[in-house]
Amino acid sequence: MADRVLLLLGLCAVFGGLLALLTAGSRTGERKGVTRSLAIMETLKRPSPTLREKDLERPFAERVLGPLRLRLEVLGRRITPDERYQRIRDQLDLAGNPPGWTADRVLGLKVTCAILGGAVALGPVPLLGGGLLPTIGVTLLLVPLGWFAPTLWVYQVAHDRSERIRRDLPDALDLLTISVEAGLAFDAALTQVARETRGPLALEFARVLQEMQIGTGRADALRALGDRSDVEELRSFVGAMVQADAFGVSISDVLRVQSTEMRVKRSQRAEELAQKVPVKVLFPLIFCIMPALFIVIMGPAAINIMTAFGKR
Repeated sequence: MADRVLLLLGLCAVFGGLLALLTAGSRTGERKGVTRSLAIMETLKRPSPTLREKDLERPFAERVLGPLRLRLEVLGRRITPDERYQRIRDQLDLAGNPPGWTADRVLGLKVTCAILGGAVALGPVPLLGGGLLPTIGVTLLLVPLGWFAPTLWVYQVAHDRSERIRRDLPDALDLLTISVEAGLAFDAALTQVARETRGPLALEFARVLQEMQIGTGRADALRALGDRSDVEELRSFVGAMVQADAFGVSISDVLRVQSTEMRVKRSQRAEELAQKVPVKVLFPLIFCIMPALFIVIMGPAAINIMTAFGKR
């Protein structure tokens, strides 16, 4: 009898606990629902933000600097001839089309740098005590410098990239030749070179493969590679491969000849640069090193002579 009473009391306790949990959960859900409804009502009561407030909520760069940059780009495009605009686009292609850089952005940066150069010339120079002629001279110096500085930067990036391609091309052709002679097809060998090497040449080979994957012919993709670069060695390689593909010549033989020729050109280029070193060293030697040597050698003698004549 006592066992039955204990069992009944245990069942009642379990039932009561479950009932208490369900009641607390329903109350919590009701509270959350009421809180959510009150928040929605409060949001609806708030006045909708005006266009000015929405505009002020945007970041400063997006709100002010963005439209200003667009206006400067439009101004730079208006005062730049079409031929010069196309030349900037070609230089960007040679530079590898850095992310976010376009011809319009370069023109906007040219206008910005020119304006900053003029502001520096017309502001600090008069404050430092410079007259009219120094101010005009500094203005005529800084404004053209600011206008041509972005173009010079793009040209330098393109030049460095071309030199990197010229330096990496013989090694890439050696790897391509070995891969083809090992039994790989030209496309697979090109994939191997693009995967195993680093630098702008590997990126160009990867772009050729992407163009071939989207349906462009091999010859057209290689011609586009030659058009995107001003490296004569790369253009020679592209021309040889296009001719080999057109006339059915063995690709391995063409690659072997091209790799040998590239190595010879690299050694010749190194010898050419070595021959230019004495001429390049001549000007620093005359204008920098020789005056210092004359001062060190002749300076004490000149002091002694002046001292001796001074005593008399």
